[in-house]
Amino acid sequence: MRDRTRTLKGLTFFLLAAALALSGCAPRVAAPPRETLPVATVVVEKAVELPAPIPAPISRQPVPPAADAEERMLIRTAQLSITVKDTVEAVQGAKAVVEGLGGYVTSSQMYKQGERLYATMVLRVPAERFDDALAQIKALAVEVERESTQGEDVTEEYVDLQARLRNLELTEKELQQLLTEVRERTQKAEDVLAVYRELTEIRGQIEQLKGRMQYLERRVDFATIELSIAPHVLSTPVVEPGWKPLVTLREAGRSLVKALQWLVDAVIWLVVFVLPILILVAAPVALLVFLVRALVRRRKGRA
Repeated sequence: MRDRTRTLKGLTFFLLAAALALSGCAPRVAAPPRETLPVATVVVEKAVELPAPIPAPISRQPVPPAADAEERMLIRTAQLSITVKDTVEAVQGAKAVVEGLGGYVTSSQMYKQGERLYATMVLRVPAERFDDALAQIKALAVEVERESTQGEDVTEEYVDLQARLRNLELTEKELQQLLTEVRERTQKAEDVLAVYRELTEIRGQIEQLKGRMQYLERRVDFATIELSIAPHVLSTPVVEPGWKPLVTLREAGRSLVKALQWLVDAVIWLVVFVLPILILVAAPVALLVFLVRALVRRRKGRA
C-alpha cells in the first residue's frame, strides 16, 4: 500500500516536471504588430474677416403704461374769486402769501370799472402747499364769490413719453454705430448722409419728448391759482377818496375859457376870411341881377 502511494507521488512529480520543461522550450508566439495610423496634417489658414451686414434700426413698440402707478402725476389748478376791502392791499397780500410759500406771481393786472378798482392774478405755488395757499388767500377776502379746483392726471402720458424716449435713445445709439461702420467700410458720401439724416431726425424727436416731459414736471411741481379780486360793495365809500372840488372848479374854468376862445376865433375867421369871400362872390351876382331887372323894366316901358 505504501509502495503504491510512493509510486503515484513520483509519477505525479514526473508529469509536472515534464510539463514545465515543455512550456519552457516551446517557442513564443510574437504579438501581432500594431497598425500605425497615418497622422493627418491639418493646415490652419487665416480666417478671412467678412464684413458684418449693416443692421437696420429696430422698430420697438412703446411699453404700455403701468395701470397702477405708485405715484400719480396731477396738474392742480384753482379758480378763485374774492371781494376785499382794498384791492391794492389784497394784491400785495396775495403776492406775499405766494412768495412766502416758495411760489411766484406769473401775471398781475389792475383795472378800473367806473370808480371801482379790480385786479386779476395768476399765481404758481408748490403742489404740496396748494391747500395752504388757498386758505391764506381766502383769509384776505371779505367774501369768497367763487372757488373751483381741478386736477389733470398726466401719469399715463408721462410714462408713455418715458417709453418712447428709451426707444428713441436706443435707436440713436444704433444709428451712431451704423454711422461709424458706414464711414469705416463704405466711405460713400450718400450713405453717410442718409444715416446722418436719420440720426438728426431721431435727435429732434428726443429733444421734443424731453421738452414735453420737463413741461409736465414743472406743471406737476407747481400748482396754478387764477385769482380775481373785486372791491366789496359795503366797503366802497360814499365819497371816493381823492375828490378835490377846487380841481374840478379849475377844470370847469379852463373849459369855459376854451369855449370863449373858440367863439372869438370863429368871429375873427368870419370877419377876416369868410366875409371878404362872400363879398367877392356876391358882388357879380348882385350886379347881374340888377342888369336883368333893368332890362325887364325897359321892355315893360316900351310896351
